[in-house]
Amino acid sequence: MTANPAASAPSTPAAFVLEDGRIFRGTSYGAQGKALGEAVFATGMTGYQETITDPSYARQLVVQTAPHIGNTGVNSEDAESRRIWVAGYIVRDAARRPSNWRSERSLDEELVEQGIVGIQGVDTRAITRHLREHKTMRAGIFSGEAAKATDKELVDAVLASAPMEGARLAEEVSVDAAYVVDPKDHGWEGEARFSIAAIDLGIKAMTPVRFAQRGVRVHVLPATATLEDVKAVNPDGFFMSNGPGDPATADSQVKLLRSVLDEKLPYFGICFGNQILGRALGFGTYKLRYGHRGINQPVMDRRTGKVEITSQNHGFAVDAPLDGATQAPEERYGRVEVSHISLNDDVVEGLACLDIPAFSVQYHPEAAAGPHDAAYLFDRFIDLMEGTRDGRTANLSEKPADAKNTTDSKTEDTK
Repeated sequence: MTANPAASAPSTPAAFVLEDGRIFRGTSYGAQGKALGEAVFATGMTGYQETITDPSYARQLVVQTAPHIGNTGVNSEDAESRRIWVAGYIVRDAARRPSNWRSERSLDEELVEQGIVGIQGVDTRAITRHLREHKTMRAGIFSGEAAKATDKELVDAVLASAPMEGARLAEEVSVDAAYVVDPKDHGWEGEARFSIAAIDLGIKAMTPVRFAQRGVRVHVLPATATLEDVKAVNPDGFFMSNGPGDPATADSQVKLLRSVLDEKLPYFGICFGNQILGRALGFGTYKLRYGHRGINQPVMDRRTGKVEITSQNHGFAVDAPLDGATQAPEERYGRVEVSHISLNDDVVEGLACLDIPAFSVQYHPEAAAGPHDAAYLFDRFIDLMEGTRDGRTANLSEKPADAKNTTDSKTEDTK
């Protein structure tokens, strides 16, 4: 991405260019310049600050399907990472000024400050329909001087950019050094109940907070962590986060997880962590036509029959059989079942191991932003660690009796 950190005049021409030659013209939003990446659409009607700061959107140009963006501005509390990660931003109607008591500055100002190139005034409904019909594809946003090139030059620039398949991005978005999120800093009284090692593959800030609110001390480790690094914090459980890129490139993380599973350490994975568990068990992964992105994705827990409305952001999925328990291709891990499925397209949304203490989901139960339907999964992991510690097999087939969502509100415990 190349950007001019100067604010854009409302009339500055801009173009959104897809690799198949389709061009949408509008005006500049945020910084001026050129941004290249994978064009995706997100269906959430709120939570745009959490969306653009989610590391899972690295190297992606995000089309917001909600027409009005920027109404509530941005603040220092709702960011899910240390910076904006979207490669570019596409909106229909950008707010002329924010109006919210928590707003500290406008979204436009934040995009300019961080050098994020965007475009406004385009038909995001038409863009979304085009991507749904033709699949996710490479794209570019060009504004200011960059938009003066010919149509062929713009398309050629997009075609010269790297595809998402084969992209190894977790190490690029992960922290460089370990840090700890302590329960006492998030309202927990008394000693920590458990300690876990969490691998940051693009972790959202609210995820370790959700653990801490339940009395779990979280040692967040870089994506390059080894088994020795994990053992050094003496954890009761192991966690792998969401993150960007192609899971087929995550060989080192798959190797690490297999070592952890061999140690019988309880495991919980979210999103990228679900894909890595799938690979560790011997299943493959594949790229979806246009992915699942938004805070209104319906998922069924197949073991309870309950339907959850979930927050999701992924373009790849696990290729595992849906018809009941099956032997994992890596036979030493025993039986595994697909625990959750998407009600839109039957994509695997969760895995549960039946002979080792491990499970994962493809969606985001931390609810930042999004519904709180899946908050019980943090309690389920605690139950799994308790069962392992007490020498019994935890029951992962139903929602724990003590699962509560009362601590999962930003209005009660903001970052």
